[in-house]
Amino acid sequence: MPNLPEVPPPLVAWAQRNHCIFLTICLEDCKNPTINIGKNQLVFDGIGGTEQKLHHVTVPFYKEINAEKSQTFLRERNIEILIKKTDEDKTYWPQLTKEKKKYHWLKVDFNKWKDEDDSEDENNEGNFEDLMRSMGGLMGDSSEKPNFDDLDPQSDSDDEDIPDLEE
Repeated sequence: MPNLPEVPPPLVAWAQRNHCIFLTICLEDCKNPTINIGKNQLVFDGIGGTEQKLHHVTVPFYKEINAEKSQTFLRERNIEILIKKTDEDKTYWPQLTKEKKKYHWLKVDFNKWKDEDDSEDENNEGNFEDLMRSMGGLMGDSSEKPNFDDLDPQSDSDDEDIPDLEE
């Protein structure tokens, strides 16, 4: 039997709250992906990226999830997935996957991560759009952009002339 080329997994970033898991499949220009969310795992197949080639990944979850209430959002640069934990499970998971091992395609999304003991009200689950807006305007809210108008351009101490190179 000939060796078939291995289908590479896309990069997957994850973060969590008491009631949900945020997954981001980092694959640009992915058209018509196949995403199957079951109670124990997520299976993704899609063609995308700069080379427009097939990518596949299976994510076996640490615990059972509520697949019916989970949501998928297809974006130009990635695919965002909100995985709802079961009503009985409102605890933080020690890892995303069933087996405690490192996967080269899996990383923590520190921009979305919130520690278990953070003081924000976790009882207001809301929907995915509300959660994304609350995390710094990731849904296009530009009202929180920093203002650099008051910075003095003359105050930078390392803006001295660079000496000529010696030959």
